[in-house]
Amino acid sequence: MHHVAIMTKSWRLIPKILSGQKTIESRWYRTRRTPWDKISVGDTVYFKNSGEPVIAKAEVSKVLQFEIATVADAQKIADTYGKKICLVQSDVRQWGTVPKYCILIELAHPAEVRPFHIDKIGFGAGAAWLTLPNISTIRQ
Repeated sequence: MHHVAIMTKSWRLIPKILSGQKTIESRWYRTRRTPWDKISVGDTVYFKNSGEPVIAKAEVSKVLQFEIATVADAQKIADTYGKKICLVQSDVRQWGTVPKYCILIELAHPAEVRPFHIDKIGFGAGAAWLTLPNISTIRQ
């Protein structure tokens, strides 16, 4: 499977993925949504900043999924994996709403790709993660 992770540019995370500083991509949600139960070891994740072309990719080497019952549960994940995630804010109490689900995707072999745009039609305007069988179906 292929995935597209849409990032917040101001956090400057894609250069950290490419340099090897950020080795885990995390997604924190209030509901179970993609890529929950839809991502596996060996899949490819493509990365782009919002409103920009895809510029990087990495292979999935491990996936961890957590159901979060308390703030303490979320804080334990942040404390354990925060450095590898490159969390912008590591104090979960400062996040506002505490997520109920966390997906951690360990990345291997990060690489730049020749920039390309994608067509997100059908995924929802606000979708920050796309999962599809092959990136070529949305590549422009």
